[in-house]
Amino acid sequence: MPDTSSHAIDPADARALDTDIRALNGEPAGLDALQGSVVLIVNVASRCGLTPQYTGLEQLHERYAGQGFSVLGVPCNQFMGQEPGSADEIAEFCSATYGVTFPLTEKIEVNGDSRHELYQRLVGHPDAEGYSGDIRWSFEKFLIGRDGQVVARFAPAVEPGAAELVDAVEKALTA
Repeated sequence: MPDTSSHAIDPADARALDTDIRALNGEPAGLDALQGSVVLIVNVASRCGLTPQYTGLEQLHERYAGQGFSVLGVPCNQFMGQEPGSADEIAEFCSATYGVTFPLTEKIEVNGDSRHELYQRLVGHPDAEGYSGDIRWSFEKFLIGRDGQVVARFAPAVEPGAAELVDAVEKALTA
């Protein structure tokens, strides 16, 4: 595993899913099972104005799962404390409120000195407007191609059903 203490991972050299992260239940997340899949990585929060996006994320997950696609939810409490719950509380909320079946990781930091290695590999990639760098808010999205490289980045306000996001998923699935 490369040294990530200086945040010096070159995104062009790093496959996003080649990192260790735990599942919400504390077990290894098994990201290796997602290798070769198209994955939409989304930092999520239960008490955010964008939380209803869980519905669209689940619909997207269900629609394309049979074609080698998965959403990966990554809880984060760095944006105004909007994900304060324990792992059990997050899991219960996502399941009971939104019927989430896609995998969720442990709660991590996506910005700052304690930024998780996964996000160190993601934040250098620009969105369609050219923005790269720190995660701006909950529900920022990164589309990972089958080769493990970032295909696209989407701002938090881009809905899971937005044409540009769905088009990018479909294109990545056929690449």
